[in-house]
Amino acid sequence: MEKRISGHTGLLALFGSPIGHSGSPMMYNYSFEKLGLDYVYVAIDVKEDEVKDAVAAMRTFKMRGCNVTMPCKTEALRYMDELSPAAKIVGAVNTIVNDDGKLTGYMTDGEGFVNNLRDHGFEIRGKKMTIAGGGGAATAIQVQCALDGAREISVFNIRDAFFERTLETAGKIRREVPGCVVNVYDIADTGKMTEEIRSSDLFTNATVVGMKPMEKESVVKDPLAFAPGLVVADIVYNPEETKLLREAKAAGCICIGGKGMLLWQGVAAFKLYTGMDMPVEEVKELFFG
Repeated sequence: MEKRISGHTGLLALFGSPIGHSGSPMMYNYSFEKLGLDYVYVAIDVKEDEVKDAVAAMRTFKMRGCNVTMPCKTEALRYMDELSPAAKIVGAVNTIVNDDGKLTGYMTDGEGFVNNLRDHGFEIRGKKMTIAGGGGAATAIQVQCALDGAREISVFNIRDAFFERTLETAGKIRREVPGCVVNVYDIADTGKMTEEIRSSDLFTNATVVGMKPMEKESVVKDPLAFAPGLVVADIVYNPEETKLLREAKAAGCICIGGKGMLLWQGVAAFKLYTGMDMPVEEVKELFFG
């Protein structure tokens, strides 16, 4: 790696905290080397109150761009010169591209989710999705699915202090994508959730339920919600097969785990930075096998 770094090497980074566990540097640096691109990618621990300075440093160091992870996604949006349609609706960015000092913020989480579905043979256009969750990842998924032609989206979230944000997001989607019907329900209404899942083509868990240490739990309480042929996607990737996916698989559903979303959101960002396609199959085999 060190042999290919020169005085001309462009810098990209991941901003967030904590970031020591991230596999992004390996994935990007492998791809740069494979394609002969003169870039290097590093992880930089940036806390929320340091985002303004970190974004300013992007301009100073003439960085080509950066990925943004928690807890910095919403704060970073404040310092962008331009936003993608998805970033504008979501109200957060996870990818920043620097074009000669002009910073454009993108949100590729939803794109990563949709492309992971596509990689498994499922197209969202014209389909109905029921989704559990109203946080950042859930919002990005809802927005991108609407932008990519979903017919209807039913959102289930906890009726807490953040429920109003879920309603606001639904309103934004209706305004920006009037062809998509968006419904919001209380996740405690198990009967309604079962009804909506059974009338859907896709069910998505975009909550932390199922992730360690909650690996013995599922966001779907009624196993009768599952029917053969339903596509069930989980953004949780630790464990790789959640309780939700095990129960859905037993009912004859088509199951899609969360690791692919990580890969494909990175693929989308790589294209924005370089204009080239990441060597996906090799990256998938090496880092996501």
